[in-house]
Amino acid sequence: MENRMFSFWFNQSIAWVCLIGCLSIGSIQAQAPDFQKMTPAERTAYMTKMREASQADWQVMMDKLSLKLPTLPPPAEDPKRPQHLKQKEGSTNWFDEAGNNHVRSGWGNWTNYDDAKANDYKLLNPLVLKNGKSVKDAATWWKQRRPEILNDYLTEIFGKTPENTPTVTFAPTGTDSTVLAGKAIRKTILGRIDNTRYPSVNPGIPVTYYRPVNTSGKIPMMVIVWGSFPQPMPSIEKLIDAGWAVALVNTGSIQMDSGAGLHEGIIGLMNGGKDRKPDEWGVLSAWSWGLSRVLDHFEKDNGINAKQIGIEGHSRWGKTALLAGALDARWAIVFASCSGSLGASLEKRNFGETIDNVASSGEYHWMAGNFLKYGGHWDAMPVDSHELMALIAPRPLFITGGTKDLWADPKGEFLACVAASPVYTLLGKKGLSTTEMPTPDVALIDSDIAFRNHEGGHVDILDWPTFLEFAQRQFKLKK
Repeated sequence: MENRMFSFWFNQSIAWVCLIGCLSIGSIQAQAPDFQKMTPAERTAYMTKMREASQADWQVMMDKLSLKLPTLPPPAEDPKRPQHLKQKEGSTNWFDEAGNNHVRSGWGNWTNYDDAKANDYKLLNPLVLKNGKSVKDAATWWKQRRPEILNDYLTEIFGKTPENTPTVTFAPTGTDSTVLAGKAIRKTILGRIDNTRYPSVNPGIPVTYYRPVNTSGKIPMMVIVWGSFPQPMPSIEKLIDAGWAVALVNTGSIQMDSGAGLHEGIIGLMNGGKDRKPDEWGVLSAWSWGLSRVLDHFEKDNGINAKQIGIEGHSRWGKTALLAGALDARWAIVFASCSGSLGASLEKRNFGETIDNVASSGEYHWMAGNFLKYGGHWDAMPVDSHELMALIAPRPLFITGGTKDLWADPKGEFLACVAASPVYTLLGKKGLSTTEMPTPDVALIDSDIAFRNHEGGHVDILDWPTFLEFAQRQFKLKK
């Protein structure tokens, strides 16, 4: 229970910020309350209600799959608890001497930050078919192996995007030519999702678009996956200064980042407000669908080079960027920052965030219901993160971590890049040239799958200059 409570608190704190960010969107996602007008007691009551709703939905899916958590002793009495962990006064969580947070999952597994204890897993081979035959050419990859991997991800991990999704109509809602000291024009755009089939919900796709004023013709663009405010202006400014356009997408209005919102948003719209089936899409897939609709819009923009539109996300949005890149081949380049488990780090490697944590009631909504089967049973999961990366091949992919962001397991992210490299090589591209973890701030960008572990924590701002250098090489842009 303590891990589920920790995960819920962390994720709903972010969800709260995301919901505040939705307030400026007018009628879109009108079910979100105005937190700015609520008293502290009212906010607490609302968050308690969200927690209870999320927990209830999680339990419904567990029951559908006939899954039960084991009975565990109190953490303080747990013989599996690492003995060096201590509780801080006023906290229910456990910490090591370095200050790293340790949680026990609902399946009884404690967080591990010891690399010597992290590697008891079998790495799946992305170039071996389910029938045991090796993939020796690109044709076999495209016709057989890639569809196998994709099907596993859709049915077991992230969920299937439904057919006949509604149309989205984009329209401008405002313009500002004073941002970034006049270096850029900012336009707000709203994608209205046709909700005729279930008018009780009203999701939308709010986009904030920035374009440098000193450019003409078609220029490259990055779509930044974002779900909270304030907007990441330092990142936007770096792209503007480099001559790129930027589109910032607010994911919270596509689908709430909480299990309490699964009967609303685009998921609720498609389900008519009913519970999900185990193989139906989770929040990350719903966000990816919305991002593809943004791509639809900007492909038609005469000021944007449609063959040079990339996607970036950080943390849970880094997971989303990877998934979006795997599902839609039109994304020309993908940048996933500090994305952790079910992002870039190897899932079956026991370090930092794990499958168990994502399967908790605070994070399960990102995934298909079927994903819950792998809580406590990591080896049974049919795919691993290097295969998600392989679905993006041969397009350029930039993966980053931080030395102080152990929860996201930067070494596991690097090892996944190494394991995905043979697929890039098979498809005529260049994989990583080393199997040795690089020293901090040393970027591996001479290949089509790139990696950097910055000196620092859970941020993406430190890696944008390196990404731009990587992208300039890939797109052959002038500096």
